[in-house]
Amino acid sequence: MFTTWCLVIGVLLIGMGLTDTMRRDLPVSASALYLLAGWLIGPQAAGLVQLNLFEDAKLLEVLTEAAVLISLFAVGLRLRVRLTDRLWWTPVLLATVAMALTIAALTAVGMGLGLSVGAALLLAAVLAPTDPVLASDVQVDDPGDRDQLRFGLSGEGGLNDGTAFPFVMLGLGWLGLHELGPWARNWWTVDLLWAVGGGLAIGWVVGWAFSRVVLHLRRQREQAFGMESFLTLGLIALTYGLALTAHTYGFLAVFVAGLAMRSVERTDSDRQRGRRDVKGESPETSAYMARAVLDFTLDIERFAELAVMLLVGSLLSAGIFHWTSLAIAAALLFVVRPLAVRLTLIGSALTPTQRRLAAWFGIRGVGSMYYLAFAISHGAAGHEVSLMADAVLATIVASVLLHGASATPVMRLYRRARGRSRRADR
Repeated sequence: MFTTWCLVIGVLLIGMGLTDTMRRDLPVSASALYLLAGWLIGPQAAGLVQLNLFEDAKLLEVLTEAAVLISLFAVGLRLRVRLTDRLWWTPVLLATVAMALTIAALTAVGMGLGLSVGAALLLAAVLAPTDPVLASDVQVDDPGDRDQLRFGLSGEGGLNDGTAFPFVMLGLGWLGLHELGPWARNWWTVDLLWAVGGGLAIGWVVGWAFSRVVLHLRRQREQAFGMESFLTLGLIALTYGLALTAHTYGFLAVFVAGLAMRSVERTDSDRQRGRRDVKGESPETSAYMARAVLDFTLDIERFAELAVMLLVGSLLSAGIFHWTSLAIAAALLFVVRPLAVRLTLIGSALTPTQRRLAAWFGIRGVGSMYYLAFAISHGAAGHEVSLMADAVLATIVASVLLHGASATPVMRLYRRARGRSRRADR
């Protein structure tokens, strides 16, 4: 079995590496190919993987959790914009108002299809967050990218994997699997206010302090050079562990830790540009560290995407694509998400084209898979949860295929149009 796995993974990795440039010109994403490969090695084909969503929920939860954490940290590092910049209005609105509207509308859809309030709410919360792992083609091109659409989608993917958590807990509480307290007091105070606020605070403090210490050691002691991989994984693990220990949302904390590291780099680089020939100091120290950490994180993110999509693909079967699951997927992708985004962005600085693209590119993937596995491993079971699982898997497949096929050509056209517009303005 191990030999077979070596052959399968080896062929897949080499094939993707050799054809990456060619694939970028085709209307198919790497995630779609990983899904297909996962189905081929799953029980519906070769049978090399025998996963059961309900029996192996804990394993799937851990694997998807790790993938989301790595991706969230990478997204945070990409966003080299001050927190006071107006660019942040778009992702904050998308991750709060648009997500709340999405959950409300999708809950109504689920109830209309026969689900109970609790199951419909849990389904909506699981499907609400957009995916930071699979959305690389629509995210910022580089840390200096200030395009409102790409920045908005990037920041939304970084924030809403954490802001969806309170609603997942609310759904579990409605099903009797989580203590909400009288008049949902525990949910308001602990699951919402404390867990969100605490996660944001812990992530910023840990990320900022870590970055300052590393810069000090490198400049004053000439230590911690060449250990970017250890430092990166250590920061992610430490931030997440502290956040969970304090009963806050670790996803938010890790994303904000990436933001804090980038903030330290930006501030330090700006200061060093105004100072020349300072003994023992290099103006490239902080910038080099941020680049090295981001490059390492992006490499790990690609492996995480491969692993998770293979597992998701192995769970697929013809039976999950019934009219209920397809109706939910279609409602979310073609009605609920577009309407929620359009309503949220009324009066925003985005152009009509940017609003249409923001409404379309609400990619669902690893984040939703994590929340599904989390709900099941915390006691969600029964016929309604089986329907919910089918809907989540069907939505992920539809999103990977439709968004993956459209992301590269659409964003290429968008970049060209923006380039022509900027040249015309000069």
